[in-house]
Amino acid sequence: MRITGIKTLVVNAEMRNWVFVKVLTDQDGLYGWGEASLNWKTRAVVGAVEDIEPLLIGRDPRDIEQCLRVMNKHSYYRLGIIGATAISGIEHALWDIFGKSVGLPVWRLLGGKVRDKVRVYTHLGLGDMRSVYETFDKGALREKALAVVENGYDALKVVFIPYSHFTADIPSRRHVAILMETLRDAVGDGVEIMVDFHGRPASISAALQFIDELVPYRPMFCEEPVQPGDADAMRIVAERSSCPIATGERLVGIKEFEPLFMSKGAHIVQPDLNHTGGLLEGKRIAAAAEAAFMGVAPHNPNGPLAGVAALHFDVSTPNFVIQEEMSGAVPWYDAVVQTPLHREGSYWSVPTAPGFGVEIDENAAARHPFKPEVIHTLAAVLGDGTIVDW
Repeated sequence: MRITGIKTLVVNAEMRNWVFVKVLTDQDGLYGWGEASLNWKTRAVVGAVEDIEPLLIGRDPRDIEQCLRVMNKHSYYRLGIIGATAISGIEHALWDIFGKSVGLPVWRLLGGKVRDKVRVYTHLGLGDMRSVYETFDKGALREKALAVVENGYDALKVVFIPYSHFTADIPSRRHVAILMETLRDAVGDGVEIMVDFHGRPASISAALQFIDELVPYRPMFCEEPVQPGDADAMRIVAERSSCPIATGERLVGIKEFEPLFMSKGAHIVQPDLNHTGGLLEGKRIAAAAEAAFMGVAPHNPNGPLAGVAALHFDVSTPNFVIQEEMSGAVPWYDAVVQTPLHREGSYWSVPTAPGFGVEIDENAAARHPFKPEVIHTLAAVLGDGTIVDW
């Protein structure tokens, strides 16, 4: 079996673009699908896939480890998030091919089943990205949170830490406490709440001040309280916080996670299997996290194929905690992609179809061509004009 080509298919899902990757083989009807979506970097990722394609033509797609070595080592320059996202999408497709070729779901090939269902959570707005990033009013927060719970979820994530700098002023801290109190009162103690800081505090002290406001309302975890890449800063936050701390969505590969493991800089790590190098790299990260007494809650605000890849990972990963998902983000979600993402309450069921068990209607996908995405970062400016982290 040999790889004969790699194609990309861009589908605009209103607030973001999905980048699907199709790896073709010389076996009739045997191909694989993956996803390489990256917000605001669509054309760059598509170009990276095109650049990588010649490295894999003629290779056996089932030799996944070897294909990864080729893509990483023969690119010469170390790959950042764009290259790693392109590789992740291609690697997903290789697993899909492998599973189809042997008639087994991908989770079987990743080590087999370690759980009977996969717990998931979603965001405010059930896929509407404006609701995710622009809900700072307590009335709207309550309404949108109740809508999530009414849809069967028992866990949700919010992003209402204000655009910050090196200090956290008293009105901002009080408003965060009011929002969290409103949220907890609305959903009760039976619903887990995760608060995504989005790396907005520019100092450890500001992050801790906001965390102190949240702790009385028992969040499941506080995510990315400071900008990624400084394991010592994360360690200080984790040590001083009485709330579990999560991070990792912007780290690429196990090398960038290693300082976090060594410093015990978090309680939960969040590799994005769509960005960090694929499923094999994700399994390495998960194994190292388990050795460091950390759980894994994969990041995934991406499209349906990224969700399916995460599902297979979650089924086979012992220290998995909970999965972020964005299914139903657009009304025509199921018209373009057929997936095994079947949710009952706040759990996905375990898929049984060979490979990833997905299929894409390329004609339906063509009705939603690339469009420039909404740039949320334009709002991340303080009153004096200072540009801060989104």
